[in-house]
Amino acid sequence: MLLDGKTILITGGTGSFGKCFTRYVMEHYNPKKVIIYSRDEFKQWMMENEFKEYADKLRFFIGDVRDQERLRRAFEGVDYVIHAAALKQVPACEYNPNEAIKTNIHGAMNIIEAALDTNVKKVVALSTDKAVNPVNLYGGTKLVSDKLFIAANAYVGNKDINFSIVRYGNVAGSRGSIIPFFRKLIADGQTELPITDLRMTRFWISLEQGVQLVIKALEEAKGGETFISKIPSFKITDLAEAMLPGCGIKEIGIRPGEKLHEIMVTTEDSFTTYEYEKHFIVYPQMTWNNKQLPDMSGHKVAEGFSYSSDNNTEWLSVEQIRELLKTVKTV
Repeated sequence: MLLDGKTILITGGTGSFGKCFTRYVMEHYNPKKVIIYSRDEFKQWMMENEFKEYADKLRFFIGDVRDQERLRRAFEGVDYVIHAAALKQVPACEYNPNEAIKTNIHGAMNIIEAALDTNVKKVVALSTDKAVNPVNLYGGTKLVSDKLFIAANAYVGNKDINFSIVRYGNVAGSRGSIIPFFRKLIADGQTELPITDLRMTRFWISLEQGVQLVIKALEEAKGGETFISKIPSFKITDLAEAMLPGCGIKEIGIRPGEKLHEIMVTTEDSFTTYEYEKHFIVYPQMTWNNKQLPDMSGHKVAEGFSYSSDNNTEWLSVEQIRELLKTVKTV
């Protein structure tokens, strides 16, 4: 199987994605080693204790994606790199733009250089809906990061390596997202829930679905693709009703840098986007080798097509949301 006997490194590996990915890989494959690369030794210590049953295959490497030399050392002997490290909080990135650029853009450049200089075979970078038509600095830095990873395939030459991207929005229950926020308000006895805009919609994706999308990219990527899952949409007002039936709703106004809807595929992307049974792939507009041809098992979307949480064909009802909430852990 794909990951059996392989060494995998995850940047930002102590985060919610890194922990879910690590557990999924350990439970479904037989990797040689999983390396957690991150800056925070305390989070590494906590994760090491949480994953004691996998101690023989789990390694922890303190380092920053801003440090190219440290990345080169960490990448020695690594087969696959999953790049999850980023500064993600929108207000923090707006207030500290230089730091966001150093981590999200310069860090991406360092990942690419280190991977090209070692014998890494595949690099999959995590993107976000905020990189699509960005309205905040975080989204802007991730757009540049995406472009860098796509263009990295131009520098591969004869090396057996490719770079690809997976894109999804806020994960259900992730830190700082609306589900844990509502849960705290409800636990505190609130009977009214605040919503920034009553028209707001989002996609529903679980952490495990995000992990499975990364696995698909590892299995199928030839270089430069952006993988996007087909997932259902929901209205934020329906989420509020599912979490607190009959609740009052207070519209408080959209926050700076926030979007009404999550966009995954723009109309401009439609020229190079193909649809498959359970996902879309946006292929690069510029290609550098004959490996980057579309997988013809799917079909090209119509010109002008877009994939957004407000124009989706699959929607969750209040009852369906309520059932899904039973499986959502705050991470």
